[in-house]
Amino acid sequence: MCVPGFKSSNGQQTFVPNDGTSCVDVDECSNEGTVACGDHAKCENVDGGFNCSCKEGYQPSTGKLQFKPNDGTSCQENPKAKCALYKDCITEHINRTLAGISHLKTPLEMLQEINKNTLGPLLPVDVISYVEALSYSSLNTMHYSVSDNEALCNTTINVLINTVNNFLQKDKTAVWEALPVDNQRRSLTKLLHTAEQATLLMSQNFKKTTQLDVNASDIALKVFAFDSHHMKHIHPHVYTGGDYIKISPKKREESHPNGTVAVVFLRYSNIGSLFSSPKNLSSKDTSEQRQTVSSSVIAVAISSNPPTLYELEKITFTLKYAKTADKDIKCAFWNYSADTMNGNWATEGCELTHSNSTHISCKCNHLTHFAVLMSSGGSVGVTNYNILTRITQLGIIISLICLSMCIFTFWFFSEIQSTRTTIHKNLCCSLFLAELIFLIGINMNSNKLFCSITAGLLHYFLLAAFAWMCIEGIHLYLIVVGVIYNKGFLHKNFYVFGYVSPAVVVGISAALGYKYYGTTEVCWLSTKNNFIWSFIGPACLIILVSIIFIFYCTVSANYRAELANLDLFIVSCARGALALLFLLGATWIFGVLHVVQGSVVTAYLFTIFNAFQGMFIFIFLCVLSRKIQEEYYRLFKNVPCCFGCLR
Repeated sequence: MCVPGFKSSNGQQTFVPNDGTSCVDVDECSNEGTVACGDHAKCENVDGGFNCSCKEGYQPSTGKLQFKPNDGTSCQENPKAKCALYKDCITEHINRTLAGISHLKTPLEMLQEINKNTLGPLLPVDVISYVEALSYSSLNTMHYSVSDNEALCNTTINVLINTVNNFLQKDKTAVWEALPVDNQRRSLTKLLHTAEQATLLMSQNFKKTTQLDVNASDIALKVFAFDSHHMKHIHPHVYTGGDYIKISPKKREESHPNGTVAVVFLRYSNIGSLFSSPKNLSSKDTSEQRQTVSSSVIAVAISSNPPTLYELEKITFTLKYAKTADKDIKCAFWNYSADTMNGNWATEGCELTHSNSTHISCKCNHLTHFAVLMSSGGSVGVTNYNILTRITQLGIIISLICLSMCIFTFWFFSEIQSTRTTIHKNLCCSLFLAELIFLIGINMNSNKLFCSITAGLLHYFLLAAFAWMCIEGIHLYLIVVGVIYNKGFLHKNFYVFGYVSPAVVVGISAALGYKYYGTTEVCWLSTKNNFIWSFIGPACLIILVSIIFIFYCTVSANYRAELANLDLFIVSCARGALALLFLLGATWIFGVLHVVQGSVVTAYLFTIFNAFQGMFIFIFLCVLSRKIQEEYYRLFKNVPCCFGCLR
């Protein structure tokens, strides 16, 4: 028979020894749920039984973290649980936390108390309160009570780093994210500032050349302390976690005065997500780009006595980072005020010297906290991005209306039917479908398969539009050279070139790089590995071929006199083709410029030309055409509301 809390594997209450039956744990929690534990409590199964504990935001009335049903323990709301958003409540808890350590005499004792209190789960208000307490114990009190005892300094630095590590472990990330962004950034900045400055302050007390290493789960620290006599022989650097950091001081021509130098390196491995832009920027954050920290965050600090003894020339570092397609990579630093602890990412004084798929090398001329920053907003920023989005949506809706009018015109007016209108009709159909797909699916990136299909269809129909533009140039060339052709046969070949050749390009591209169709941002071709050139390359080639054909036709027509009417027709067609070429070509020339060297100007030019393309085509091919004007007049002349304006 199994003891209470266990049951036999064969389901029988009794069994014979060595018959293959074993006793397995009974999961009381799966049977009873959380009802038996009481309100606001949860059940936790253990071997041979179960325990009850309070849910997050509640605390046990008896102080016991684990209890049994009906033992007199109930779960009461924790008064600190709802404090994160209220200034008065935060202030109250900060004061209470500071009062709790004020009786301790030394910074080390204060740090040990904070370390003990931050080992377990924390509430958002605890994070703010204990960061303030840590800053007070590490900076304010150390200015007056730093010991010359090097062993004590070593111990204090170790406790400090391990205490800071308590705040930054992975299981604390959710608590940080529960804080409002402003509180989160200020507390995080103060925490890093405290770790750097307190370590630097204590490192100045080492009387001999010292190298100190402290490693915690999420923080690595290295300290160099030396005097002026050893400056030429010590080159502070650190290699940790795949990151390399080195500082270079300015060369001094005169002899070194007597003095001491302390250099502190810190590496934080898991705080990048907290320093990244919020996932959903509010409307007031329109000046901020969507920025992601994709590396560890490193800090470098120097203190010398006298201050001119060890002056920085540059800092060089190589950081391991997680590369993401379609994002700008930058070497950045956290630019903050020590008074307010408000900060933002900046790039002044830093430059990227080398990068590959795993590491990035940077050079900066100042000290602070550094990281690899990726910006998905490109070079335009969120303000311009929002404006460009509205322009795109408005322009495409107008273009779809205009392109549908073009298709109606070229399809149903029998008097204007010709090979040229057939070309225009197919060009407009291709553009219409491309812009419709763009409007509906460009941002549907939550489903990878759907996003890839959308990107593939966009690739195909845009190339088809370019192919039909090229066909217009070919058609003009055939007229100029006087080729006699069968109209049906010619149209068949035009359809093959216009729709099959883009399919071949897309098919080859998909076979070689299907994973580059659709990105994490939009459903379009990725710029990774230059895959975007599978569209830009063929488009540029078609533009070049079209220019050659149209230029040849225009020059030939202008220099011939024997066929005046034909030449006027050719010149007229060439001008229309040139206008189309300019509209389609200029759009993607600006697109290429934006890919190569993105700027606000190229972004606006590309967006406006691309979004309103259909409207411009309608104006050039329909509104300005004398024949089509006559067809519109015949269509609308009997409509009373339209007749007056057409007279």
